[in-house]
Amino acid sequence: MADFSIDEMQEMQKILQDKYKHKWEQISPDTGKNKLLWMIGEIGEVIDIIKKNGDDNANGNTETRKHLVEELADVLMYYNDVLLCFGITSDELKQVYTEKFKKNMERW
Repeated sequence: MADFSIDEMQEMQKILQDKYKHKWEQISPDTGKNKLLWMIGEIGEVIDIIKKNGDDNANGNTETRKHLVEELADVLMYYNDVLLCFGITSDELKQVYTEKFKKNMERW
């Protein structure tokens, strides 16, 4: 399977946003905070799966793992909405991520 890029995810989010534009908040800096809050809620669901099922079960049980990955996909969907809300491109993210990685590599 080929890598699944941020650009691909963002394009899919744009399609979803367009389809539900009459039901969902529009992508804009004004809604970025709300998208972050929804993302935190989804992170809580991921934590609950691991907390309720245990680390090993979340990794080894097929149904639990499927649920875990599904909730992580929700996190990524909101993450990409946040990027779109603030106009953050994959190139910009890559540059800053790389700089942060280098800084952390030299930290300890």
